[in-house]
Amino acid sequence: MAAIGFMKNRISDPELFCISWLTIMSYMRIATHASIFSNPLSPDQALGNIESLLNLPRVKVLSEEEGFLDVYRAVTGSFPVRGNLVPDAHLASILHQHGVLKIYTGDRDFLKFDFLDVRDPFI
Repeated sequence: MAAIGFMKNRISDPELFCISWLTIMSYMRIATHASIFSNPLSPDQALGNIESLLNLPRVKVLSEEEGFLDVYRAVTGSFPVRGNLVPDAHLASILHQHGVLKIYTGDRDFLKFDFLDVRDPFI
């Protein structure tokens, strides 16, 4: 329920709410996964949720732009990135490329990216 409260607060937040296609597709994978939920969402339900989010004012979808690989190399150049850290580095690089400096996540691995202000939305 904390996640629902966090998302509802974003509706009235004056800050731009940036989300990546990587995150959106991860939501689709998890929300529709029968091994994770006993009653997973149907693909249409999950897509409906995504459409509702994307139709909100101040929501911007981010993706890789020209020169992304150079940004990824710069973001990951000071420590080895492998395994489970790869998708986090991917997202961090997208954020860096777009000048986004704040991320709301409970994933402490994002603390490795010194340009990010990491905030746990559930604390």
